[in-house]
Amino acid sequence: MARRAKRQPRIEPTFGSDSSSLLDLRLGPQDRPSAPASKTGSKGKSGKPGTRKKSSPKKSAKSQKGKARTSQSNRRGGRSGAKRRSRKRKSSFKMPAGLGRLLKRGAYWSAVLGIWCVIAVVCVIGYYAAYLPPTSEWQVPARPPNVKIVAMNGQLIANRGDTGGEAVRLEQLPPYLPNAVIAIEDRRFRSHFGIDPIGLARAAYTNVTSGRVAQGGSTLTQQLAKNLFLEPDRTIKRKIQELVLAFWLEGEYSKDEILEMYLNRVYLGSGAYGVDAAARRYFGKSARLLTVAEAATIAGLLKAPSRYSPARNPDLAEDRAQLVLAAMHEEGYISSDETKTAIAAPAKAIRRYTTASENYVADYVMDVLPHFVGSIDGDIIVDTTVDPAMQQAAETALRGALEENRQKLGVSQGAIVTLDTAGAIKAMVGGADYAKSQFNRAVYAKRQPGSAFKPFVYLAALESGMTPQTVRQDQPITIGGWSPQNYTKEHYGPVTLTRSLSLSLNTVAARLAHEVGAGTVANTAKRLGVTSDLKKNLSLALGTSEVTPLEIAGAYVPFSNGGYGVLPHVIRRIRTVDGKTLYSRSGDGRGRVVERRDVGNMNLMMSETLLTGTGRKARLDSGRPAGGKTGTSQDFRDAWFIGYTGNLTTAVWFGNDDNSPTKKATGGSLPAATWKAVMDASHQGLPIADLPGVPNLPVTVAAPRKPQAQPTAAVGSGREPIPPAPVGGGNSGNGERRGPLNLLRNIFGGG
Repeated sequence: MARRAKRQPRIEPTFGSDSSSLLDLRLGPQDRPSAPASKTGSKGKSGKPGTRKKSSPKKSAKSQKGKARTSQSNRRGGRSGAKRRSRKRKSSFKMPAGLGRLLKRGAYWSAVLGIWCVIAVVCVIGYYAAYLPPTSEWQVPARPPNVKIVAMNGQLIANRGDTGGEAVRLEQLPPYLPNAVIAIEDRRFRSHFGIDPIGLARAAYTNVTSGRVAQGGSTLTQQLAKNLFLEPDRTIKRKIQELVLAFWLEGEYSKDEILEMYLNRVYLGSGAYGVDAAARRYFGKSARLLTVAEAATIAGLLKAPSRYSPARNPDLAEDRAQLVLAAMHEEGYISSDETKTAIAAPAKAIRRYTTASENYVADYVMDVLPHFVGSIDGDIIVDTTVDPAMQQAAETALRGALEENRQKLGVSQGAIVTLDTAGAIKAMVGGADYAKSQFNRAVYAKRQPGSAFKPFVYLAALESGMTPQTVRQDQPITIGGWSPQNYTKEHYGPVTLTRSLSLSLNTVAARLAHEVGAGTVANTAKRLGVTSDLKKNLSLALGTSEVTPLEIAGAYVPFSNGGYGVLPHVIRRIRTVDGKTLYSRSGDGRGRVVERRDVGNMNLMMSETLLTGTGRKARLDSGRPAGGKTGTSQDFRDAWFIGYTGNLTTAVWFGNDDNSPTKKATGGSLPAATWKAVMDASHQGLPIADLPGVPNLPVTVAAPRKPQAQPTAAVGSGREPIPPAPVGGGNSGNGERRGPLNLLRNIFGGG
């Protein structure tokens, strides 16, 4: 308060002359409200009126405090003892000033640190996200196209492509399949926003406590982002980019769309991408038809596809499936009864998917497919010419033959291919077990055909003017230092071409090749369909140039269809999934490559191989007319039988991949018996068809179309010239078989 200005002393009125004896009514400084309290009253030390003793500050303060307490007590009427004790207790629980300041300071710096952490995280995310393309260019890549390969009756052969299965819609799947994936991989998938903080925290705690990476906290959305856009490397950069892309996916697509994309693209082992590919790979069925146990098994693969594969580790796969079933029950996706049923009847993987011979067909389709449609932009369906029954018959026959004769005859591999009269592949088995070897021997294995090449030699001879009754000498021969020998080391002397072909006499085949020329023989084989390079020397007549089973089978087809060359093929049509035709095969081929009369003569000669020659084990049970030829290469390395009816042509080969010799396996033994098994089964339900040209041949065979040059001693043996071939013949009148076949029996006495 500001001090008042100094004024002149005020003169107070007095009563009487003696002022000291009168009552002094003047106000002293202590009487003013702002004056300090004094215990001495208005008198000072001197005791004189008007003089006051100055009190000390301490004393004055105590006096005022006492008065204040007294005054307050008087106003409030006093406090009870209980209230005073309560106030004392409350004051005793006060936080120490130092601790309070420490807590405040900790909260402050925690907030500061948190802000800086957020800034650092944002900066790191922004730094690595900058390596991603602009968001305007972000789009989910198209799923790699699937090639669905089906048989002629629509039955699925295989799926090929980068995925190995079809793309399926979420609503097409049984609900327990996606639920199994959610239950074991991402229980909060329906509620999180791309990342699962709870899952991340749990995984981090588990990894820290275990001292290793035992769990991952990635959601299905994160896994999809990684599969769609990123490399599988484990780096901070990739993980942060995965988070960014997961947020983007959650913003652009619904949960069902994300789940559908995930189920169609996730890798599930054995080359299977997507649940449909896995279902077909492990259980031989579409994902639409999976059981609860099978769905749990597939969901269990997500953790480690190779480790939990039911094909490789069935016990581990079953344990993992039970864990998935427990998770599904815990989440309420399946009932207790469904859980018990699934555990009691665990899923069993089929082995046939990996071993089935149809895989050889599927691989061959993929090899030739680019020639028809070029690049594939979407899912397509390839309709093939394969007959499932014939395919199964060929596979069964080949495996049975190898199982029975592997040790006995020293053969470890085989191949079978069956064509119809148009060259369509009806069956193809490229090896003993696709799971062990995917090399398709029916298409790509080039082996010496041995005597199975001789029909082209004899056809060249017929086209040069000879006939089935033309006679040549079976005797030792040397041509240019080359001396071919018969398999039996025996000689029959003068024999007809029919007889020499049925007995597979090497000396006669060499003589014929020398007469018509090795080049003519090679050109004849190529005209009928042999595509491999052929060495134009006389040893070609004995099958020393290598060919594949498919091409030599195709070259035999003209004998079964009346002389028309074919192009072996497996694809009938290619179409999109919505029905648009991309390719449809037309009836093109090589045209006529053999005159009909020569076809008839060849069929007459080659049918004798099954009746009286080296191929007697191939004679069909039904008595169906058939022709064929055995083949055995040098040192018994390859054994063949190639034969045909009026419906089908089949080539059978046995040998070893390392080209090692067999234990004297010949074409007339194992291959002939296998060919018979294949053809008997394949002709079930097919009408009996005569061999072209044979029923229409006249009883008396026509004379040669042009004169033949008679070989002399220069041919090789040093003996007298070979006599001219006889012309004509007779008919026994036996009604069992017509025309030329009866003539043959009369000539050879049935033997």
